[in-house]
Amino acid sequence: MPEHSVGTQQEFEAARAELLAEEKRLTRRSDELARKRRELPWVQVEKDYRFETEGGTKSLADLFDGRSQLLVYHFMFGPPYEAGCPVCSSIADTLDPNAVHLKARDVTLICSSRARVDKLLAYRERMGWSFDWVSAGDSDFHRDLGFMYTEEELRPFLEGEIPATVSQMADASGTDVLGYVTEGPGLSCYAQSDGTVYRTYVTTARGLEPAMAYYGLLDRTPLGRHEEGEETHWLRRHDEYRT
Repeated sequence: MPEHSVGTQQEFEAARAELLAEEKRLTRRSDELARKRRELPWVQVEKDYRFETEGGTKSLADLFDGRSQLLVYHFMFGPPYEAGCPVCSSIADTLDPNAVHLKARDVTLICSSRARVDKLLAYRERMGWSFDWVSAGDSDFHRDLGFMYTEEELRPFLEGEIPATVSQMADASGTDVLGYVTEGPGLSCYAQSDGTVYRTYVTTARGLEPAMAYYGLLDRTPLGRHEEGEETHWLRRHDEYRT
C-alpha cells in the first residue's frame, strides 16, 4: 500500500463534502447525456439479418422475444476461438443477472457472437450464465456496426508491436492475434414499433464500462484500478482466478 496523506475526521468530512458536490454535478451531467442518447434519431434496420439460436434460425425481430426493446452485447467469440474473450466474459458476468430486471422494463438482453452456436452454448454452460446467446455467423451484423475487421484493415496494427495484453487475450481465447482482433466488442440497442425494427444506439470501448461493474467499484477503493505499468491484464474468467 503506497503512502498517503492522513487527516482528522473533520478534514475528511470537509474534503468529502467538496467531492460530493462534484459527484452530484457529474450525476446531473450523466442524466443529461442519457436524455440525449434517447433523443438520437432511430435508423430503420433494412437488412434481413439471420441468427442461429438455441431454438433454430431467427430474424432480428424474433430476438425481441415479444418485447419492444432489444439490447445486444457483441461478445468477442469468433469462429476460430476455443473460448470467449476473458474481458467479454467479465462483462457477461455483470449482464447475466441483470437480464431478468431488464425484462421487467420491456427490454430483452442477449449476446451475439460469430462462433457456432453450439460452441457458444457450451461455453455459456461452463460459465453458468443463462442469457440467450445467438450466432451471427457469416452475416454482416457485427461488420455493419464496426465490430468486425478484415486482415487488410488490421495490417497496420499487425505490422507494429503487438501489445502484450492482446497476445495474452488471444492465447487465452485459443486463437492467434489476427483471429482475436478480427472481432470487436460493442453494445447495440434496438426498438420495434409497428413491425419495424430500428437501431437506436451503438457504443464500444470505454462506452462499455457501465457493463463492467468492477471498474466502478474499484474507482472507489484506495488504490483504484491500479493498472498502470502492468504488462498483462489482471482480468481472468471467474473460474480461473483460483489458478
